[in-house]
Amino acid sequence: MLHLLGPYFATMLITLIVIRSSRRHGHLSADLDFSGPQKFHARAVPRIGGVGIYLGFALFFALIWLTSAHDSPLGLQLVLCGLPAFGAGLIEDLTKKVSPAVRLLATAISAGLAAWYMGALINRAGIPMLDWLFANAVSSFIFTIIAVAGVANSVNIIDGFNGLSSMCVSLMLLAFGYVSYQVGDIELALLCLSGIGATLGFFVWNFPGGLIFLGDGGAYFLGFLLAEVAILLIVRHPQVSPFFGLLVCIYPVFETLFSIYRRRFIRGTPPGLPDGVHLHSLIYRRLMRWAIGVKDARALTRRNSMTAPYLWMLCICSLVPALAFWDSTPALLACLVLFCMLYVGFYWRIVRFRTPRWLVVTRGRPMPPGDGVEGKREPGDGLGDNRPS
Repeated sequence: MLHLLGPYFATMLITLIVIRSSRRHGHLSADLDFSGPQKFHARAVPRIGGVGIYLGFALFFALIWLTSAHDSPLGLQLVLCGLPAFGAGLIEDLTKKVSPAVRLLATAISAGLAAWYMGALINRAGIPMLDWLFANAVSSFIFTIIAVAGVANSVNIIDGFNGLSSMCVSLMLLAFGYVSYQVGDIELALLCLSGIGATLGFFVWNFPGGLIFLGDGGAYFLGFLLAEVAILLIVRHPQVSPFFGLLVCIYPVFETLFSIYRRRFIRGTPPGLPDGVHLHSLIYRRLMRWAIGVKDARALTRRNSMTAPYLWMLCICSLVPALAFWDSTPALLACLVLFCMLYVGFYWRIVRFRTPRWLVVTRGRPMPPGDGVEGKREPGDGLGDNRPS
C-alpha cells in the first residue's frame, strides 16, 4: 500500500499548494482562454497539474532510493528519462509558445533515453510476418520512438474534461499492474501502483470541481509513463502479447488516429488544427443537454464533469477483453477491430443526431422517450455541417 498511498499523498499535497498559490502565478499558469474549440471552463484555472504528479512520483522514488538498497529504482529511471517530455509540456503550459512538433520531439528524446538506458525497445510484434521488422535494432528503435510519442500525444488529446484523462490513465495502469502481477513482475506492478497513486492525487482536485487542469506537462508525462510500462512489460515477459499494450491504450490512440483522418479527409483541415468535434466534445454538447443555455460557472462545471464517465466506460470496454486475453494475439487483434467498430459507430450515431435517448441527460436524469433527440443541436456548437445532406 505504501507504493499507492505515498505518491497519492505527495501529489495531493503538492497539487493543493499549486492551487492555493495560484494568485501569485496565475498570470503564467492559468488557462485564461475561454474561446477555443476545446475550452469548456467558466473561470481561470491553473493548468499545471502535471507539476504535482511529476514531483509526487519523483519524490517518492527518490525517497526509496535514499532509504533502501536499490541501486536505481525503476520509477526513478522513468522520472529522469521522462523529464524532456514533461519539461516541454510544462513550458507550453506556462508560455503557450511551444509547438506540438517541439513537444513531440521532446517526448521522442525521452523515449530514446528510456530505450538506451533501460532497454525499453519494442522487440517483437507477435505476428511472424512482422517480427522481422523488429529484429533490426534501427527499425525497432524508430518504431519505439513513434509509439511512445504517439501514446503521449494521445493522452494529451483526450485531456479535455474534468477527470477524463486522469481516470483513464489510472484504469490503464491498473490493467498493466494486474498483468505484471500475474507474470510475477512485482517491481513493475508496484510501479503501476505508484503511477495510479500519483494520478489519483491529482484527480481528487480535478474531479468534479475542476480546481486544476492536467496541462500538457502532466498529459505528456502520463502518456510517456503508460507507453514505457507497456514496452517494459513486453520486453521482460515474452508470454505477454505485444497487442495487449495496444488494446489497453486503444481509446486515446484510436481517438487520435480517427481525429487525424476526420480532419484531413472529411473536413479538409490540417490534422494538427484543434477542433471541437472530438468524441468527448460531442458528448458534452449533445448528451449533456440539461445545462444547454445555462451560463453560470457551477452548472457549466457540473456539465463538464458529467461528460467524463461516458468515456471511462468506453475505456473499460477495451480493458476488460485486454485482461481476459493478454497472452493471445489473435484474440487481442479481434478485440481491437471490435473496439474500433464500436467507437466509429458510437461517434457517427452522435454526430448524425441519432443518439440513443437513454444516453441523453436532462437535468441529471436520462431523457424520457418521446422528448426527441434527432435533429436537435445546441445553437452555435459549430457541428451542423456534419449532418447528412
